[in-house]
This record gives sequence, C-alpha cells and structure tokens, in this order.
Amino acid sequence: MGLRVTIKPRHMKQLILCVFLSACLLSCSSSGDKTPDAVGPSSHDTAAAAAQTPPADKTKEENMAVVNKYLSAIENHDTVTMASLMADNYKGYGPSIGDSAGKQENLENWKYNIDHYFATIKYNRYQNFATTMTKDNGGEPGDWVSNWAYCEIKYKDGKGPVHLWVNSVYKIENGKIAKSRIFYNEADWLRQLGYRFVKPPTKQKGQSL
Repeated sequence: MGLRVTIKPRHMKQLILCVFLSACLLSCSSSGDKTPDAVGPSSHDTAAAAAQTPPADKTKEENMAVVNKYLSAIENHDTVTMASLMADNYKGYGPSIGDSAGKQENLENWKYNIDHYFATIKYNRYQNFATTMTKDNGGEPGDWVSNWAYCEIKYKDGKGPVHLWVNSVYKIENGKIAKSRIFYNEADWLRQLGYRFVKPPTKQKGQSL
C-alpha cells in the first residue's frame, strides 16, 4: 500500500517527538495527572534517606531526572536547555529505520518545527524506567532510561491536536544524553492530520504507468 502525501520529512517527521517529539513524560506537564500536595519529609529525614540509597539506585534516579528535564525543555520550547543536556557526540535514531541525526541537526530540526509548526507540545502521561545494561545482557552496555509518553501536539495553523503514544529510549553518559531511539506510529500521526492512504494503481499487462 502506498501513501500519497506531500510532506517535508526532514522537518515534519524528524522531530515530532526525538522525542520527541521526542517524545516525545513529565509529572508537571498536565494538571490532570498531578497528585495533591502533601506534607513533605523534613530535611533530616531526606538526608537520612539519601544516605541509605544504594549508589546504583541513586544513579538511576539521576538519569531519570536528566530525561525529565529534557522533556520539560521540549514542552517549554527551550532548545538551549535541550542542548545543555545532550552530549557533544549525541546521536538520535527513529522513528523510521533510516532516520538519524547528530546533536546539531537534531536541535536545528527542533528549532524549525517550533518556529513553523508546533504551537504546543504536552506530555499528559508518562512513565520512566532506568536500567544498566552489561555485555552479559546481550545489548549495548551502559545506563539507559526508557520512557513512554502520551503526547498532544497542536499546530500553529490550527491543525490537530494530534495524540500519539511515543516510546523513547535514552542512553545516559556522564549526566548527559548520548543516544536516543524514538518510536511512534507515523501512519496514525499523518491520519490525524488529514492525510489518507491510497492504494497505488496496478499496472496491467502491456500498460505503462
């Protein structure tokens, strides 16, 4: 089945969430998901709990905080903070199999989309999971944070909103994002923007297309 659309893949697809748009979540992003205010622990209790936190768990918490800060920067259209959280050798992949971008290209794509397309980007639900991969695990060694998010995108031309489930995986090195892979349903995104899938014409015997 073919898709008959006119679209700028460099700008419209790369960054609906390396994330998002990358993704493309944050506890402060939606008032509907915020828990009621509660009386927090005293500084003494907090210090005692921190002292008892195993180093591995502390690293995971710090890595998840990096990802949350990055996603918050996306919501706020803050490419300066995004840049500060990306390693110089950053490489982003997805959603299509051949999509990839380095740090500078990724930031330029974000800036273009924010200036020309995205009015707002909101992460309404999210969940993070941090883990450390070793060679014994059979994957790429390192510290990783997996994030799934329910994302809402509104466009400056009035289109949308588009709602997407976005899954992103981030590799954290020295407190910065060194690699990311993003997954979302591109066909569903285009459908919500009004595009339709059209079956390509079938070539008959002796007929040229």
